[in-house]
Amino acid sequence: MITEGLRALIDSRPDMRVVALAENGADAVRRCMESKPDVAVMDQAMPVMNGTEAVRMIHGRRAATRVVILSMHSNSEHVRRALEAGASGYVLKSCAGDELVEAIRTVHSGRRYLSARLADELLERMINGPADALSRLSARERQVLKLLADGHSILHIATTLCLSRKTVETYRERLMQKLGLHDLASLVKFALRHGVVELEL
Repeated sequence: MITEGLRALIDSRPDMRVVALAENGADAVRRCMESKPDVAVMDQAMPVMNGTEAVRMIHGRRAATRVVILSMHSNSEHVRRALEAGASGYVLKSCAGDELVEAIRTVHSGRRYLSARLADELLERMINGPADALSRLSARERQVLKLLADGHSILHIATTLCLSRKTVETYRERLMQKLGLHDLASLVKFALRHGVVELEL
């Protein structure tokens, strides 16, 4: 229903036409190669391959296609990953509609686009907000955080990173102390909120 609604919105503009629809990330990459659109609108949360990975592949194979990411996530980590992967625009789903049309026109002209609300939030955080919590973690701590959030056991993480079980447990405790969290569920929520892992829908 959402896809058809966005299709109708775009097709109603005299200067735009939808040339293809995709069912998942891998399908989106394939259809972009076949249809060669000027702009692709990509949902961040897609089955098979998420939006960021699909953008990375499209950007690598056909840089002429500009990609606008649609996402429910407004945190800076999700935005950064999408832009680093090659996205030209990032629109919050809560703001989709006429703003999406504006985003399509903007990226088609060769410029970048961020949802107005998102741009305001990011600017506010830059000026007044505390340092990104992830920046307080070491590379190894972020690695352990991701593996924990992915659901791996302490033993599996220890084996994967060639560490002792005790060392991994120490990393877990240190993560909780640095982030002000008290249990594994809170760590997982933090990892999802900051884009360390993606929520599969």
